[in-house]
Amino acid sequence: MNLETKWLDDFVALAAVRSFSRAAEKRFVTQPAFSRRIRSLEAALGLTLVNRTRTPIELTEAGQLFLVTARNLTEQLSEVVRHLHNIEGQQGEVLQIAAAHSLSMGFFAEWIASLRRDGLALNTRLVATNVGEAVHALREGACDLILAYYDPDAALQLAPETFPSLHLGSTAMLPVCAVDAHGQPLFDLDGGQSVPLLAYSAGAFLGRSVNILLRQRALRSTTVYETAMADSLKSMALQGLGVAWVPRLSVTAELARGELLVCGGEHWQTPLEIRLYRCALQRKAAIRLLWRKLEAPAGLV
Repeated sequence: MNLETKWLDDFVALAAVRSFSRAAEKRFVTQPAFSRRIRSLEAALGLTLVNRTRTPIELTEAGQLFLVTARNLTEQLSEVVRHLHNIEGQQGEVLQIAAAHSLSMGFFAEWIASLRRDGLALNTRLVATNVGEAVHALREGACDLILAYYDPDAALQLAPETFPSLHLGSTAMLPVCAVDAHGQPLFDLDGGQSVPLLAYSAGAFLGRSVNILLRQRALRSTTVYETAMADSLKSMALQGLGVAWVPRLSVTAELARGELLVCGGEHWQTPLEIRLYRCALQRKAAIRLLWRKLEAPAGLV
């Protein structure tokens, strides 16, 4: 039998509210995904737990009996996890932080160092990932914090009541390109000519703000390369292959060395806000300590 513990939590939630849609909201997943997980639980047990023909849904006799076991297992597991967290807290809790790739490279180390200088010595484990995977990890409890850029339109699909966030800093998306033999940008966004574009692939988080800007400015361009990674776009720009929009913090060194130049006026730039997200249900002492530090005026980065 191959059971996932999250299925037990799903089943307990479903039994409590007797509605697939409300239980899915409670578990922070879509209703189709939630329904698949309940069916996976039933398949693993070889039992039908839910009578789906009734509204509100009802548990079968097997479901009612299994509910007692599911509640006991989830409560016992929660108690063990709390105990282990207490032990780990005595040794120094490790915070698992999922971060956007560009923030893991260009922001994380300096931010952690500044916290240590301010007397907050955290033990951290960094996982560089894309935003979608980071959000899923936070919802599932697979990470403690998310370090990401704020998207005012999508807001990471996280309810602020359950997943509060704090402002950590600001940067901007800059259009950059390589340098010609005279020390000038290879391409000029304000020159009226079509430029080769190093673009974000469809669905890439950073690409949304860039695409909005390009539509507003009606840039004449031809896409010559696509990727979801800002660092990959930077590498292609360094080779002189086109113009890339990347976070300023990702190209600080290259701009300082003159290897890349900003190839348009400020109207070609778009602001980015850096935020830290947590789950309000998480009880780690280190998270509470960090949040209090950051909420204090002197704690903001």
